[in-house]
Amino acid sequence: MIAVLHGTILSRGTDRIVLGVGGVGVEIAMTPRDLGHLGANEAETTVHTHLHVREDALDLYGFVDQADRDLFRLLLAASGVGPKLAMAMMASLRSDEIRRAVLTEDAAALTAVPGIGSRSAQKLILELRPRMVGAEADVMKSSTQADVRAALEGLGYAPAELREVIVSLPEDASLEESLRLALQELGKR
Repeated sequence: MIAVLHGTILSRGTDRIVLGVGGVGVEIAMTPRDLGHLGANEAETTVHTHLHVREDALDLYGFVDQADRDLFRLLLAASGVGPKLAMAMMASLRSDEIRRAVLTEDAAALTAVPGIGSRSAQKLILELRPRMVGAEADVMKSSTQADVRAALEGLGYAPAELREVIVSLPEDASLEESLRLALQELGKR
């Protein structure tokens, strides 16, 4: 398996780069967020990769961080999740948001991903939660966002309009402060 590639960025698109490695141009699919963290064309970079083998294709998926690649692999282990859906999840939500949503059973956060409905989100939570048990300490310290989302949904706000507001909240703020800031932001819209 190809775990890490180091080379020169030859070209980039909206969802992939071509990385020059030892005289060979390797096409790597990436999320727009990860593409934003890479340097300009002709810059040297390192990309953590996952090689997905199918009967008709060999596809490389790349990530700036090894932890993101590991989460991608964990998502692929869930039934019904292929590389395209896993990449959509990684593009729509940050890694810590995905872990937090699974560990706090926040299905509404997962439904923000195109292609995931409420049933699919519940199924993902049931499958992934036991596999993420060791990560609870890191995620639970910032579960305030899940509490704020639940409170605002209880007030009648739609999950789609909450996504941008929840992501913009400071992680070190208290529940009360986060809720106040979220309501202020929603009031401006």
